[in-house]
Amino acid sequence: MKIITLFTIAIFSMSIALAQESNSNEEAIYVASEEFRALNLPFSQAVIYGGVIYVSGQIGNIGLKLVEGGIIPEAQQTMLNIKNILEENGSSMDHVIKCTCMLADMSEWPILNNEYLKFFPNNKPARSAFGTNGLALNARVEIECMAYLKNK
Repeated sequence: MKIITLFTIAIFSMSIALAQESNSNEEAIYVASEEFRALNLPFSQAVIYGGVIYVSGQIGNIGLKLVEGGIIPEAQQTMLNIKNILEENGSSMDHVIKCTCMLADMSEWPILNNEYLKFFPNNKPARSAFGTNGLALNARVEIECMAYLKNK
């Protein structure tokens, strides 16, 4: 519980700092593709504010179905979902500055790292990780990230 509390405080502090640096007239853009809106989920795919895109936690799903095969295909699809959201909204994997990884089974950590590194061959973003249970659709992994926009 302490880890989650500290993590929440850190993210909140970063958000305040970023908000203070951004233009006070700028409004947040809530990102949701047509396909995503059709799922009627209670959150946005991402939010863009202050030159940063905050991508909601992604799992290895296509629509409302988790890909089959365990941690490797789930990790690959999770990263592809993040990549697609970033590229559709003016950023890229090369612009990711922070990720948070949640794993259902910490023994799968090396497997996740192997797939994760394929998407970050050069600059590795800052990262936090923790074990958890109860991920959506019984996923093995969930990853959220922050990236800066290409034109900022």
